[in-house]
Amino acid sequence: MKIQVSGIIEGQPIPDRFAFGVFNAEDRMSFGPNRSPEIAWDEVPEGTRSFAIVMFDPDVPSVADNVNQEGKTVSRDLPRVDFFHWLLVDIPADMRRIPEGEDSDGVMPKGKAVDAGSIGRRGVNNYTQFLAGNPDMAGTYGGYDGPCPPWNDELLHHYHFEVYALDVESLGLDGEFDGVAVREAMKGHVLASARVTGTYTLNPDLR
Repeated sequence: MKIQVSGIIEGQPIPDRFAFGVFNAEDRMSFGPNRSPEIAWDEVPEGTRSFAIVMFDPDVPSVADNVNQEGKTVSRDLPRVDFFHWLLVDIPADMRRIPEGEDSDGVMPKGKAVDAGSIGRRGVNNYTQFLAGNPDMAGTYGGYDGPCPPWNDELLHHYHFEVYALDVESLGLDGEFDGVAVREAMKGHVLASARVTGTYTLNPDLR
């Protein structure tokens, strides 16, 4: 399989228009355009009955104590965990492209619905947990929400966009399912996959 994410070149910075948070010299960070990028794929294996899209950042601090705290830094040596930014499953087998802005076009305080539409069924991304303590932002974040790494993180973050060709029409996931559930449900059903990786940082020393 091959994957193309419009505007994203392997190993290069992700454009601000796809980001949840953008660099702001005065306030460190402000909300970004948060548009879901156009994603297209081809060279699909025979027997494909649906697709799944997974976007995640494997560089998220495992401990958030120093995240976005003035006078502190998030050490590059801190253990890291996966943070899921986009989960879309049960994408019809005849689809080969999702247009830019189709699954997100702006930051939506308190999140977006987890539902099934013409492009597939949305999962819950990890902003649901990250923003749970913020009364202005807390909610269920379905579908795409883009990069917004800590502005004081010493580590450059990497964002993996993946598409999977599956041998089932549906993964059988309902309700507010997360990235762990998607990975578990896909086991034994992946015919092929493809990935492209972009980078992003809000740390002025790394930009």
